[in-house]
Amino acid sequence: MQVMYKLNDEQLITLFKKGHASALEELVYRHKDKLFTSIVLLVKDSFLAEDIFQDTFIKIIDTIRADRYTEKGKFLPWAMRIAHNLCVDYFRKVKRTPVIKTGDDKDIFNVLNFSEPSAEEKMMTRQSHNNVRRMLDLLPEEQREVIILRHYADLSFKEIADLTQVSINTALGRMRYGLINLRKMMTEKQICL
Repeated sequence: MQVMYKLNDEQLITLFKKGHASALEELVYRHKDKLFTSIVLLVKDSFLAEDIFQDTFIKIIDTIRADRYTEKGKFLPWAMRIAHNLCVDYFRKVKRTPVIKTGDDKDIFNVLNFSEPSAEEKMMTRQSHNNVRRMLDLLPEEQREVIILRHYADLSFKEIADLTQVSINTALGRMRYGLINLRKMMTEKQICL
């Protein structure tokens, strides 16, 4: 058996189809950071991101096992598209779900604390990450999405354009204006990263 980390994504998918579970483990290991970080930045909740991340790989496994995987050479963009669509589906579902408010008009699930912060959450709360995330949150949604997909998911502008269903020029423009706005915020708030 070949050493898994030396194989490309397509070779790993082929091995997984033949019943080698370790090939899937390598795919998850190889792409988990980019996928998970992108999901966290889109949904802004690490627990929800874990659920969506798991759902993403369940969908990937089902598609590969059903022999419907056709994205030769483009596993990560395909996986990102699945994750992005699951995030969109979540927000559509939440829009239809009634919000329970406290007496002072706050969402009850934002007030209640169900568990202690995990080590991962503590790591993510480091000051520089918080600054970047706060600034990203201040951007218009279209600009924020392109920056996340480009810098955290490492997608090309063509892949971003396809995923967000806009032209490449629109994706490039959103990136440009997003970066200009981030620089302006850093200057105004005197933030150093």
